[in-house]
Amino acid sequence: MTQAVRGVNHVTLAVTDLDRSVAFYRDLLGFRLRALWPDGAYLEAGPLWLCLARGASVTERGDYTHLAFDVAEPDFPALAKKVSAAARLWRDNRSEGASLYFLDPDGHRLELHVGTLDSRLAAYRDGGRVQVFD
Repeated sequence: MTQAVRGVNHVTLAVTDLDRSVAFYRDLLGFRLRALWPDGAYLEAGPLWLCLARGASVTERGDYTHLAFDVAEPDFPALAKKVSAAARLWRDNRSEGASLYFLDPDGHRLELHVGTLDSRLAAYRDGGRVQVFD
């Protein structure tokens, strides 16, 4: 039997101000707060389990590393407007679907995205510059 990774179990982000970060993910992005303790929190959005862990500092990355959150197409315009008004943007959208690239309070690079892997691969097939495997 082949053993393989089945998907993402959870994501943990270091944060410097737990209350501020919980409010950002819960109140701005709509995550559901599931647990809270002095140095951390668990939040949930669909199948995503997000852990916020208090740290003394957070190192900002200067590359393209980021987390993309799935958003339903009808919900995207209102959520993107709300997030744009509250968070700093770090990149313009260049993807095949609607996307908004923004920073959380600790500078973690995030994205709201409408689309699937299949829609991304279809765009790559049409563009002809990327080798796509079925």
